[in-house]
Amino acid sequence: MKNKVLMLFLTLVLGIGIFLTTCMPVASKTKITDLVGREVELPDNVNKIACAGPGALRLVVYLNASDKIVGVEDVEKRWGSSGRPYAMAHREFKNLPSIGPGGPGRLPDTESLIRLNPDVLFMTYVDVRTADNIQSKTNIPVVVLSYGKLATFSKSLIKSLKLAGWIIGKDKRAKKVIDFIRAIKKDLKARTRDISNRERPTVYVGGIGYRGAHGIESTEAKFPPFVLVNARNVVDELGGWHHFIDKEKLLEWDPDIIFIDEGGFQLIKQDYQKNPQFYRSLKSFKNKNVYGLLPFNFYTTNIGTALADAYYVGKVLYPDRFENIRPEEKADEIYTFLVGKPVYIRMKKDFGGFGRIDLEKSSVKKGLPVSP
Repeated sequence: MKNKVLMLFLTLVLGIGIFLTTCMPVASKTKITDLVGREVELPDNVNKIACAGPGALRLVVYLNASDKIVGVEDVEKRWGSSGRPYAMAHREFKNLPSIGPGGPGRLPDTESLIRLNPDVLFMTYVDVRTADNIQSKTNIPVVVLSYGKLATFSKSLIKSLKLAGWIIGKDKRAKKVIDFIRAIKKDLKARTRDISNRERPTVYVGGIGYRGAHGIESTEAKFPPFVLVNARNVVDELGGWHHFIDKEKLLEWDPDIIFIDEGGFQLIKQDYQKNPQFYRSLKSFKNKNVYGLLPFNFYTTNIGTALADAYYVGKVLYPDRFENIRPEEKADEIYTFLVGKPVYIRMKKDFGGFGRIDLEKSSVKKGLPVSP
């Protein structure tokens, strides 16, 4: 009799166990492969996000998921919002807890991450070993994203938007962002594709930021806003990407039109005051064909600003092809879609905005260009 009762009890316990394991919800996991080839296990529902490294927070803003951010790097607070439209549009970030100092090459604080306990940490510009180390110390899934080698409109950027969007349940928004970027690129190319070389003025961009602000000698081959409108960049003959050139080389090229990255405007203005003859020797300065561009390299590429700059470059170079474009309005259309607010006026206040530059008067604000 006792044996029968014992067997009945064990059967009952086993049945309850089977019921609990098969019928009660269990936290499920899913695996993804990030942009450095790591396999990462994630919870199905990601509601809390932290971002570390250049540009990681920006991508989450593009995906309309700023409300999921639980902590930001100190640099996002210390720098203010100047030059970074995603921060301009989301002042609330400055009130969020810190996840560490931030900045290029500086890793997040593991204790802060453990305390905030996000469902995922998005990172950029880290290798496999570093990502694995942070994940093992915090027990927080680390997903590495990327802007690509030149941090512009690369396949890596598209993959990152798709992956991050899928992880945080914003895959539809990710598709819209990707389609938006592609549509702008297509429009810019279509407006300028059939212009002959003879009709294309030669151009140069100076004052490019590169780990800090620089003067007229700091420039780029394959400068994204130039590439998007098929401009004849004199620097392209050097190959590569960023260059510090000799001033004599700029005199040799003597481009028809010069654009100045306004992040370097103050340094160029100071240099002009010391050596005005150099600038007056360039036909672009003599002919008043010098124009300001909004700086887009700040904590890697601000994609929206680079696209807005491209429309302004197109307006300057080929006014008939961009007759229906008002660059300031176009910039705000782009900013509103990507970061949620029209922030051009604030960018203009901080840097000078789109317009002709007159170094004689140390002025950036000269309105829209006339045909060169």
